[in-house]
Amino acid sequence: MSVTSNDVRWTADQVLALAPDAASRKAAAKLASPAPWSGAGTGDGAVWGECRGSGSAVYRTAVELAAPAYSCTCPSRKFPCKHALGLLLRWAAGPESVPAAAEPAGWAASWLTARRERAEQRDATRAAAPAADPEAARRRAERRAARVAEGAAELRLRLADRLRGGLAGEERAGYGAWDDVAARMVDAQAPGLASLARELATVPGSGPGWPARLLEQYALLDLLAAAYGRVDRLPEPLAATVRARVGFTMEGSEVLRAGPAVRDRWLVLGVRDTADDRLTTRRLWLRGAGTGRTALLLSFGRPGRAPDLALPTGLAVEADLAYHPGVRPLRAVLGPDRLPAAPAPPEEAVPPGVTVDRALAEYGAALAEEPWLDSWPVVLAGVVPVPAPDGWRLVDGDGGEQVPVHRQGSAAGAGLWRLAAVSGGRPVTVFGECGHRGFSPVTVWDADGAAIGLCP
Repeated sequence: MSVTSNDVRWTADQVLALAPDAASRKAAAKLASPAPWSGAGTGDGAVWGECRGSGSAVYRTAVELAAPAYSCTCPSRKFPCKHALGLLLRWAAGPESVPAAAEPAGWAASWLTARRERAEQRDATRAAAPAADPEAARRRAERRAARVAEGAAELRLRLADRLRGGLAGEERAGYGAWDDVAARMVDAQAPGLASLARELATVPGSGPGWPARLLEQYALLDLLAAAYGRVDRLPEPLAATVRARVGFTMEGSEVLRAGPAVRDRWLVLGVRDTADDRLTTRRLWLRGAGTGRTALLLSFGRPGRAPDLALPTGLAVEADLAYHPGVRPLRAVLGPDRLPAAPAPPEEAVPPGVTVDRALAEYGAALAEEPWLDSWPVVLAGVVPVPAPDGWRLVDGDGGEQVPVHRQGSAAGAGLWRLAAVSGGRPVTVFGECGHRGFSPVTVWDADGAAIGLCP
């Protein structure tokens, strides 16, 4: 990983976007004052300082900005902890709060050196690792492919049986029947089919019109299972998409090796975290300044721990990306050779966008190639958020085309009011996901070109 000094500091909003939860953001704000800190400094791509805790405790905190990565001697299980966030808030306030230093404090330098040595050792270990037995790998792949094919065929029979029985009783059926089907798909090593099967149980309780929606989901799931049954005869990009939807995964290192890598300065368009009892999933979208390509990075974390990948909205990072194969390549892997994230140049701070009509056309074109897409990332330019009797809408500034806003997440209401406040009735640039349910806003840019996140 390339590391350079980071003269341009982040904003407070960009720092708080790294927090694992609202409580951490609140606690970090209390640590942004100078009182608890001593020995704070920045340099060599890092920030460090000592924070006085309760009693006589002093916590040594350091942040490497490129990843970013964190170290703190406090006992917190949250990651990053409130001390790391508070230190970054101090650093974001300017040189008078955290001055530049010729070299890190000794304890911070030791952590940085050890971290970089471990990264070099990992790279060397991967390079020296013996090649896998291709024949054994081929046999394992064939066995799994056969099991998945059997599972997909069984799923199609289950769907047909449910249709023959009619949909009238689905509201009373509950989750049990589909849990059994999902368990069978897990046994068949098709976790993607298992997840989609479980989702069918949620449709009957989704409000008026659910029979039509359930029938649509039946059809799409049957189409996916049928496509896997003839995956060897599909064009390779479509075959790769089908395999990924069914549940075949590629390690990030494998994607990077397969390449080709795309080098660009990538603007962070937005971030959305979703969580359940077992996992926090982070979806992070980028757009290349030179290529104009959009990329989606996925990262995962345990409860109480933010996902490892943390690039605040509105920053830009020069890096290599490698895309997962597919008919519409979008998901990507961030390469290790990258520079620290920094605010984008003024001319690139606000991404170019399209009209509502064009956004719908882009989603339609993507859907024609990949029928299982729920949405497609789009930047809308010159739209105004307007309340309507059936919910919010984004309307082109000239009063022409409009798209309904699809609310997502527990803070969707707060995010929509934040969007309305930034707009103030004036056209704004908004990034989000455009799909058959409407447009899900993720980020809005204000009149000064600052990116403001709309997700929890």
